[in-house]
Amino acid sequence: MKSIFYTCNGIVAVVLYFINTVFWFIPIMFFSLFKLIPIPYWQKIMSIIVDECASFWISVNGLNQRIFSRTSIHITKSSHLSTEQWYLVIANHQSWVDILVLQGVFNRQIPFLKFFLKKSLLYVPILGLAWWGLDFPFMQRYSKKFLEKNPHLKGADLKTTQKACEIFRHKPVSIMNFVEGTRITPKKQSSKLSKQLNLIHTLPPKSGGIAFVLNAMGEQLTQLVNVTIYYPKGIPSYWDFICGKVKDIVVDIDTIDIKTLYQNNIYSPEYFENDQQKQVFQNWLNKLWQEKDNKLKQLEKEYHFSE
Repeated sequence: MKSIFYTCNGIVAVVLYFINTVFWFIPIMFFSLFKLIPIPYWQKIMSIIVDECASFWISVNGLNQRIFSRTSIHITKSSHLSTEQWYLVIANHQSWVDILVLQGVFNRQIPFLKFFLKKSLLYVPILGLAWWGLDFPFMQRYSKKFLEKNPHLKGADLKTTQKACEIFRHKPVSIMNFVEGTRITPKKQSSKLSKQLNLIHTLPPKSGGIAFVLNAMGEQLTQLVNVTIYYPKGIPSYWDFICGKVKDIVVDIDTIDIKTLYQNNIYSPEYFENDQQKQVFQNWLNKLWQEKDNKLKQLEKEYHFSE
């Protein structure tokens, strides 16, 4: 009987998520088209309207979640957050539910979350225009092999991305990056590097993605928001979440002043050219992830919820 209730609950929630997505997708597409008018001030106004539509979309999804998922999200944070600041947000990645959690927790607390996307995704029918309308930065990355054959293009990918990020000079933004690069699984947890770093609840972090964001936007970003997501009853699936099977989620939020990364020589714009600098930054990120792994162990001891 209980399983039937969860299934019906999930079906209704999925339908409402779909209706809400279609409802807000239409104005997002509509106002995105107006951004094609090449007047900077006009484009800025349209960007604000599109972001507001996206925030309403998340707000309605949040209402859906409170009614059908009924999940209690327990949040701890070390400092004040603002919609007027520029953030780089990083988090451990365990499930597609992570994205829903992050969107809900940060909606109207910081600027709307954006992801760096490959430039080729700009040409995806309909969605490419929506991502462009939402000011998702499109990056052009060249492989090492390609640059060896075309040395004159060295650094061109970063310049292209920096140009795409110019809109954020006068408009606060939050860039999201899952530094593990993939969701955690038992097989991935058993990797040699995971064992070397003594990681149990997380995967080894990759510094390249953060470095690319910092190189493209380092002067504009003010804080790094370090998020640790903990699921007390085990890692859920998307279906588990929308059915209402996930009763509690813990979200720990810490912030790091990005200026300190430069002041303490942890990060340098020479990251991609200097192997020594790359290793220094990777070592710092490894330590940060070991602390995150320990944080998850601590949360496991602190939070005990009954069914």
